[in-house]
Amino acid sequence: QVSPEQVILSHSPLQLFSQFHQRCMLVAGQGPLEENAYNLGFKHVVTIEALRKAYPLLDMVDLSRRPKQLPPPTTGFPTIEGVILFGEPVRWETSLQLITDVLLSNGNPGAELQDIPYPHLPILACNMDLLWMAEAKMPRFGHGTFLLCLESIYKKVTGKELKYEALIGKPSPVTYHYAQFLIQQQAQKQGWKAPIQRLYAVGDNPMSDIYGANLYNSYLQSARHNQAQGGLKRSPQAAIPQAGVSLELRNDCSSSVESCESILVCTGVYSHDGAKRREAQGEEAVFHGHRDFCFDPSLLEASHIVQDVDDAVQLAFKKENWS
Repeated sequence: QVSPEQVILSHSPLQLFSQFHQRCMLVAGQGPLEENAYNLGFKHVVTIEALRKAYPLLDMVDLSRRPKQLPPPTTGFPTIEGVILFGEPVRWETSLQLITDVLLSNGNPGAELQDIPYPHLPILACNMDLLWMAEAKMPRFGHGTFLLCLESIYKKVTGKELKYEALIGKPSPVTYHYAQFLIQQQAQKQGWKAPIQRLYAVGDNPMSDIYGANLYNSYLQSARHNQAQGGLKRSPQAAIPQAGVSLELRNDCSSSVESCESILVCTGVYSHDGAKRREAQGEEAVFHGHRDFCFDPSLLEASHIVQDVDDAVQLAFKKENWS
């Protein structure tokens, strides 16, 4: 049986961003967004749909949803103080328009456009996968594609780069650091005395799962090296400027972990035959990662390649000498 404490979603590390929990945050994505935000500690949440209903003149692409009559002025609607992007929304044009309106108006989309504020309101974005694999033969657009659209629109309109307070989810080291902390918590609850020295990260997407695991392994190696030198510092590669949560090894997160091994499975985005074909044709890897992550092709190389998750688990058992 798997308990909720043993599951990490792309937005789970938002619990660490307590500096935003008391602010009025606009949330975008799908599913129970308000419930998820409240469970993560946020106290004041506004959905895209609530914003659209408060300001119906903002959403003009779909002719069937345009107001038939001029609505009365909106009063009493709270000022937006930040944006949380949980995942790709259903109506991209509505979310892209309203999020841009909020950023350009400093949280008051019903007001006339004055000087465009910059830096803009803080943005917390989860799940950066450009593509994901479903039942279709080819990968589908992920939230990373939506972020790419938002960044392009903002840059075209303002001439400035969209900035993130944090990028959360694979391949962000914040997510792996948070996962390490919870794994060690679970080990303590189960009375595990032996220190955890290796983490195993299993995934089907080289651009997020494998890249993130290898990036975190790089961080762990650098952190241990710096610790041996007498100071705890982030590695230059792992020190992502927009990540608002410090990645230094904390007192509540034991530094026994020495490495993070990446295991690539062949049951999703990655295709072994496709990879062999591209290698034979001499094709260079196209980076599908987020704009704010520097591309290092070596981080796409998995420590191990296996067929499926069961094989990955058996591999970890073998390496740890577990029967």
